[in-house]
Amino acid sequence: MPIFPVFLIGEEAEQQQFVVATDGLQHLRPTDSPIEEVLRRYLRTESIRRVHQPVFRSMVMRAYENQCAVCSLKHPVLLDAAHIVEDRHELGVAAIRNGLALCKIHHAAYDAGILGVTPDSEVRIREDILAEVDGPLLEHGIKALHGLKLRVVPRVRNERPDRDLLDLHYQRFIAG
Repeated sequence: MPIFPVFLIGEEAEQQQFVVATDGLQHLRPTDSPIEEVLRRYLRTESIRRVHQPVFRSMVMRAYENQCAVCSLKHPVLLDAAHIVEDRHELGVAAIRNGLALCKIHHAAYDAGILGVTPDSEVRIREDILAEVDGPLLEHGIKALHGLKLRVVPRVRNERPDRDLLDLHYQRFIAG
């Protein structure tokens, strides 16, 4: 079985051989601290990039006027273009109608099934989260939104969230 990539990390001239590493970590010198040893570990990986994502983000941010649909936060650096139905799903098209501009906290809550959006654009929060007692972010930033309409939607009708896609995601949300 071939192993790649490999790294030549040393030469043992007297044995006429090279020292080969398969993870690139052998050049690190050991320390006395196990914590420091863990912090220094890296892994070279291969990944798949969604090349359409920057264009999708740009279109969604323009349609939502650089504001979170849920809380209307206006700091683009804190906003994501969230897919209503994930793009790996057959209906997960990279189009504005399958997008919501969400701040990072609401995007994470949406993807985690903590926050849902009905086909009528009403924000719903999972019941166990509504019963939870925690600090101000949960109380004001999540729980207080339950039952409210999206604060920001695109002005152009055909750029608004697709009701069928919202329903598909919302059905998964209520199923838990």
